[in-house]
Amino acid sequence: MSENITELNEENFASEVLESQDLVMVDFWATWCGPCRMLIPVVDQIADEQRPGVKVCKLNVDDAQAIAAKYGIASVPAILFFKGGEVKDRLAGMQSKNRLTSKLEELA
Repeated sequence: MSENITELNEENFASEVLESQDLVMVDFWATWCGPCRMLIPVVDQIADEQRPGVKVCKLNVDDAQAIAAKYGIASVPAILFFKGGEVKDRLAGMQSKNRLTSKLEELA
């Protein structure tokens, strides 16, 4: 995993995502999910290329089931985009790098 990705859990979700002034992309994933594993290098590349004001995070749904339930994550991978503590958009399933970077540019 890229050093530019913040690993989220129950303890740091609020401070890293909800209280952040940045645009935050959260990859909801699970270790047993094939498409999630295929998305790892894409999310790593996006994290390594982001400018200030954009944060890239990952949340393992098995380790943070309450957060996944709160945001209605029924299947993974799911990508949620937060700004000002609110969900601004969401994408479900495998996504291309271009689709994710376009969404970040649109919401920034």
